[in-house]
Amino acid sequence: MIEQDTVRLLRECDAGAKMGVSSIDDVIGRVKSGEFREILEDCKAEHKRLGEKITERLHEYEDEGKDPPAIASAMSHIKTSMKLAMCSSDATVADLMTEGCNMGVKSLNQYLNKYEAADEHSKRLAKELIGIERQLAVDIATYL
Repeated sequence: MIEQDTVRLLRECDAGAKMGVSSIDDVIGRVKSGEFREILEDCKAEHKRLGEKITERLHEYEDEGKDPPAIASAMSHIKTSMKLAMCSSDATVADLMTEGCNMGVKSLNQYLNKYEAADEHSKRLAKELIGIERQLAVDIATYL
């Protein structure tokens, strides 16, 4: 049970880290503020760094990981495109990113609860990803 929950939690973290990178890629070209762009670039780098740790851990279990669900990625991209087409401002980007962070935090906490038998190392990785998402929401609040 521990190994099964560990792999499942790591897969969800993998998908979450990838979704974070993808979401930042979707909006970063629209950001006008250099400081805001730098915050997003730093956060993207953190997602990638943590994603690599998660991938290494998954490989220890001979698992290839998980991509974000295609429908979730497509819906996110469509929503982002539509909102930015109506109003391409830093406030709109901050709003979209904050929503994404909140969804990520909620989902990852649900997976932490669902896969409670996961090993402590994997739980720490999930909590680190939650922390990155929370911090991004705080860091970009001034752009809302």
